[in-house]
Amino acid sequence: MVNRLPSSGDLARFCQKLNRVKTLEEDMMETSLKRCLSTFDLTLLGVGGMVGSGLYVLTGTVARDIAGPAVVISFLAAGFASLLAAFCYAEFGARVPRTGSAYMFTYVSVGEIWAFLIGWNVILEYMIGGAAVARAWSGYLDSVFDHKIKNFTETYIGTWQVPFLAHYPDFLAAGILLIAMVFISFGAKVSSWLNHVFAAVSLGIILFILIFGFILAEPKNWSAAEGGFAPFGFSGIMAGTATCFYAFVGFDVIAASSEEAKNPQKAVPIATAISLGLATGAYILVSTVLTLIVPWKTLTPDSALSDAFNQRGYKWAGFIIAVGSICAMNTVLLSNLFSLPRIIYAMAEDGLFFQVFSKVNPHTKVPMNAILMFGSLMALLALIFDLEALVQFLSIGTLLAYTFVAASIIVLRFQKSTAEPPSPMKCQASPPPSNASLGSENNAELKEYESFSDKLQLVNKETRSTERREPGQLKATFEPYLKFLSDCYPGEVVTFAMVSIMVSAISLCSILVFGNTHLHLPTWSYTLLLVLFASGFCVSLFFIWVHEQQQKSKTFQVPLVPLTPALSILLNVYLMLKLNYMTWVRFAIWLVIGLVVYFGYGIWHSKENLREPKSHGVTARYVVFSGSSLKETVQTVQPRTQDAMGMAEAIAEEEEEQAKR
Repeated sequence: MVNRLPSSGDLARFCQKLNRVKTLEEDMMETSLKRCLSTFDLTLLGVGGMVGSGLYVLTGTVARDIAGPAVVISFLAAGFASLLAAFCYAEFGARVPRTGSAYMFTYVSVGEIWAFLIGWNVILEYMIGGAAVARAWSGYLDSVFDHKIKNFTETYIGTWQVPFLAHYPDFLAAGILLIAMVFISFGAKVSSWLNHVFAAVSLGIILFILIFGFILAEPKNWSAAEGGFAPFGFSGIMAGTATCFYAFVGFDVIAASSEEAKNPQKAVPIATAISLGLATGAYILVSTVLTLIVPWKTLTPDSALSDAFNQRGYKWAGFIIAVGSICAMNTVLLSNLFSLPRIIYAMAEDGLFFQVFSKVNPHTKVPMNAILMFGSLMALLALIFDLEALVQFLSIGTLLAYTFVAASIIVLRFQKSTAEPPSPMKCQASPPPSNASLGSENNAELKEYESFSDKLQLVNKETRSTERREPGQLKATFEPYLKFLSDCYPGEVVTFAMVSIMVSAISLCSILVFGNTHLHLPTWSYTLLLVLFASGFCVSLFFIWVHEQQQKSKTFQVPLVPLTPALSILLNVYLMLKLNYMTWVRFAIWLVIGLVVYFGYGIWHSKENLREPKSHGVTARYVVFSGSSLKETVQTVQPRTQDAMGMAEAIAEEEEEQAKR
């Protein structure tokens, strides 16, 4: 029975399988997809992905039920958190111009199982997002016709009373998704052209809303008589921020489209910055106008903006806004349906998902099977699920993806670049020191270095000050003060500190969210735990900072690493913990399904698993003492497949030859 148990070596190899990273091709611009998108195309894709149902529906929902007029601050905080995440996406999209977005970024830096789980959640994010937008689109169109479509469905088809499901099937929402799926299948250029048309109309109507809305604005709607600016307090503002994240999930369509961009190194960062700035400004201004036109308690969640103008007696304005909202939601539908099959294609291309989804249509250059299959699933979700349940379920997957991308930026920055040419110090032997410089030192100090490792350190001591340190190694400035870190492998301390940051962030945010409400901690204990976990977060950040980063690259890089991604992690974790517990339950169920898919299929069909290990020569540096001179020799030995005795004999023969000389 004992013999059947896995050995420690088997467990180690299994863990290596789970954490193996993707090997990138030398020419990352080569692709089976078509590179046809410009910076302008990517910018409008990003704007279209963010400015849709979040603007026309979510503003009313959050203002009435969660934050009140302080929804303005909720959108500002969500926009700031999204900006931190967008920096990370922009750097990865420029450096790794491959489709896959957060999945691909995690795969090339953190490991395979984490990449699969992120990709699995991004798939859910896009399916839920598309279904939610279709539901909102249907609700707005229904409001234009005085809810006749809803009444007809409930009367002649029926209703149901099932938790988390809608009260009636929404055939209109499912139908618009199927129509959009057909247009997406024609290729990236057709999708981009349609997005341009709808985005132009949507931006024009947003300008109309702002101009006419500020004319009708009444500051008394923010007064204490109407409940005040923040009727739900700080907790309501932050809960609103967590939900408002749904509004900004569309910017990662830019990174997901980088494999179809003409010049991704330049286009991805510029398009990300411009689109996120425009979307954040639009959300803040529109939510300000909405809560100033009418009291926030009277808002209608499903069609807040058009109903607000209707309440003021401008029904014609409500009709224009309803038309604009439909155009804006069409851009979000196109964005979700554009990104979803490309994430699936990337996973299938790597072997982690079923190979049938990696096939690209030879004429349209799009993954047709992925579009048809998952577009239909998206339509099914829109048919049966309620909008509010869809929106809450969406935010957690987005926040988790943002967290892993931020962590991936830190890991990537402090590991050696695969594209970096090998250092000359490693390619050739160092010039032997002259007897004049070492003769006196040898007589005085050689007796102190008895072991092989001591002799090796004696040689390295002379070259350490002139050798440029690799990423992940301790900075020379801090070596006198942090000697205990200098013997660690490059990147080892960074990895442990990254884990410590994640643990500290989760612990700190848990105390902030649940310390007073659910845990009922006394003040001294609450304060002590906050100080303890905050200190752990800062110390871990310091230990990462004292190590060397990769050199500046020509592509966009996140400023203030590791501080910027660490703040993104902290904020994302806090917002995740503010979500409803049922959201976590549904999320856990989806994760379990994903793990079944990975261990049942992905781990065995992964291209990294099928890739045969290549034999590489191992370069050994050792010290030979000949007479009174000290010499360093570099010897290329055979791979590990040769037994240790043969390797030792080869080194011994070389030593004898050196001694004879």
